[in-house]
Amino acid sequence: MKDLSALATQIRRDILRMVHGVNSGHPGGSLGCADFFTALYFKVMKHDPAFSMDAREEDLFILSNGHISPVFYATLSRAGYFPISELATFRKLNSRLQGHPATHEHLPGVRIASGSLGQGLSVAAGAALTKKMNGDQHLVFSLHGDGELDEGQIWEAALFAAHHKIDNLIATIDWNGQQIDGPTDKVMGLGDLRAKFESFGWLVLEMNGNEMNEVVAGLEKAKSLTGNQKPIVILMRTAMGKGVDFMEGTHEWHGIAPNDEQLKRALEQLPETVGDY
Repeated sequence: MKDLSALATQIRRDILRMVHGVNSGHPGGSLGCADFFTALYFKVMKHDPAFSMDAREEDLFILSNGHISPVFYATLSRAGYFPISELATFRKLNSRLQGHPATHEHLPGVRIASGSLGQGLSVAAGAALTKKMNGDQHLVFSLHGDGELDEGQIWEAALFAAHHKIDNLIATIDWNGQQIDGPTDKVMGLGDLRAKFESFGWLVLEMNGNEMNEVVAGLEKAKSLTGNQKPIVILMRTAMGKGVDFMEGTHEWHGIAPNDEQLKRALEQLPETVGDY
């Protein structure tokens, strides 16, 4: 767990340096989800950095809230999908690392263009159903923002997955209580998410997404519950901007980059662990 936590710290450094380098990007949600991505790619998910688009005989991950691409790219590079040095090209002209993940650059690890919120659960459900029809025993994981639950397509996909008993699907909600325009309970309250997903026919788990032990345990528990005729959703409590004291818990860092002084202050709180790019 110490190794995973150290890697998550390094990924947080990557995130901050990437968005600072082009004065553009979404650091808040990326920082909050660093522990989740680290646990998923370095402990829980069965995946191959050699990468094939069809993902046969391996687990598959779909990022629905594509604006948190910095944490996705940093994780993929650290997991061996492409050179770590390529992180320095984030959001620059002709880079494969677009602001929102895209497929036409053929970046290894990216299977769908995402960032148009609400679509990822539909894709994940379709991919998981395809695996079941093909006799592939591997799993499909997906990640969604809590503000993204304002999108009606999420709930259509939730109905679809439960109706078709897509029990090889594990969706996670980044439940940080923030979205671009403010706290979710002020923009449009989400109500009782556990009760809602249960009423739609899902198995519901909860975990602290910023405590590595809990993240690994929560994901492993979800894996153990697959194959029981119901899709699984994890309600993951996180702090937007986790790891940087002046960024934590506010929507203000949803989509702005730190300036030079702010970057210096942030990196001082996140010591280099496995080497910067």
